[in-house]
Amino acid sequence: MITRKSRDQIAIMRRAGRVVTEMHEVCIEAAKPGATTLDVDAVAREVLERRGARSNFLGYHGFPAVVCTSPNEVIVHGIPSEAVVLEEGDIFSIDCGAIIEGWHADAAITVPIGEIDEESQRLIDVTRESLEAAIEQVVAGNRLGDLGAAVEGRAEAAGFTVVREYVGHGIGTAMHEEPQVPNYGPSGRGMKLKEGLVLAIEPMVNAGGPETEVLADGWTVVTRDGRRSAHFEHTIAVTEHGPEVLTLP
Repeated sequence: MITRKSRDQIAIMRRAGRVVTEMHEVCIEAAKPGATTLDVDAVAREVLERRGARSNFLGYHGFPAVVCTSPNEVIVHGIPSEAVVLEEGDIFSIDCGAIIEGWHADAAITVPIGEIDEESQRLIDVTRESLEAAIEQVVAGNRLGDLGAAVEGRAEAAGFTVVREYVGHGIGTAMHEEPQVPNYGPSGRGMKLKEGLVLAIEPMVNAGGPETEVLADGWTVVTRDGRRSAHFEHTIAVTEHGPEVLTLP
C-alpha cells in the first residue's frame, strides 16, 4: 500500500534524516587508507547511540551491522568486517539509515579513499548527478517513470550502466514501502507523484556491464565483471514547494 505522510510525520523523518547525515559525516572521516570497514560501522553506531536513534539496517532480515560498506566492485549490502581494509585508490559506498519515533530515513554516498583515478572519479560524479537529476523530477503531477528515466539518461550518456535488479523504494514507518522506484525506464509512465509521498531514490551505476552477483554470505552484491560501482541515495518528500531532501547535510 502506498501512503502519503503529513507535515508532522515528514518533520520527524527530517529529524531521522539529520541523524543519517551525521552518520555519513563520521563514516567519511573514518574511511581512510588503513581503516577497516568495521571501523566505519563502529563510528556510525556511536552516532545512533548519541542521538537516541535506532538503526533500520541492524537485524533487518538478519543483517549484522548498521552500515552497508561496499568498496570498489561491491554494489550494495557489503557487510562490515575487520578483514576488509580500505586502500589508497579505492572507492567506497556507505549506506545507512536511522529511525526516530518509528519513522525512517535512508541515504547512501560513495567517496574516494585517498587519491583515485580519473575514471573512478567520473563514475562517482555521474552517479551523484544522476540522483540529482531524479530529484529534480520529484514534483507533484510528474510520473514515477520520470525519475528512472532521469537516472538512466544521465548514466548511459556518460557510458555507464544502471543496475536493474535493485531499486529505490517508498519509506515511512518501514524502511521499504511501496512503490518501488526503478533507476531506468521510459518517462511519462507509472503512478503520479502526490504531495506527502516520500521516496528513497538510489541509483547504482556500474563502470562496466549492469549484471550482478550475490556472494556466498547471502548479502554482498557485486558486479559480475568485477568493475567498479557507485551508489548514491537520498530520502525525498514531495511537497507543495517541490522536492525536499530529508537527508541533506
